[in-house]
Amino acid sequence: MFDTIGLMASADVLLHPVRLRIVQCLLGDRALTTADLALELPDIPPATLYRHVAALAEADVLTVVGQRRVRGAVERSYTLNPASATAAREDLAVMSREQLRTSFGVFIASLLAGFDSYLTGPDADPARDALGFRTAAVYIRDDDVAEFTERLQAAIGPWRTPRPDARRHLLSTILTPVTGPDTIPRPPTANGPAHST
Repeated sequence: MFDTIGLMASADVLLHPVRLRIVQCLLGDRALTTADLALELPDIPPATLYRHVAALAEADVLTVVGQRRVRGAVERSYTLNPASATAAREDLAVMSREQLRTSFGVFIASLLAGFDSYLTGPDADPARDALGFRTAAVYIRDDDVAEFTERLQAAIGPWRTPRPDARRHLLSTILTPVTGPDTIPRPPTANGPAHST
């Protein structure tokens, strides 16, 4: 949806919480080396991190944008290739329910890992940092989903470019249709607030 992490043609590449966390680190037009990633993901052993970065690069989820020699070794800088890490409607159409369930589970696991990493950090201050998570009901016709997505992208557009005075935040979205009969909220009455049946 934004710099989306999700399903893709080679969805199995991202079906691992460590790989999803690596991709999350690169969201927001960032270019990082494996050493940079190791500093941001200190709970992941270096050998494991290098292996998962290599798998993501081989699958074209990550793109090498620079390299330099450091003590005789080549150090590469990677960026996220959004086209390879974006869920397209045609990708969703060919996936089984079990594949979708697994992908969603990995997505949630990566959110939990990132959240835990924040909470256990030495500078975590949820009140100061305006930490938030919430669910809101929205009423969208099936043929309006594309417009809804475009408007949401436009709304966050001004905050998608890195700035030296701004701290990076991750905004994750999940748009799930509610099953069962739809209920239409009743308008407020003179006797009380609006409510649903």
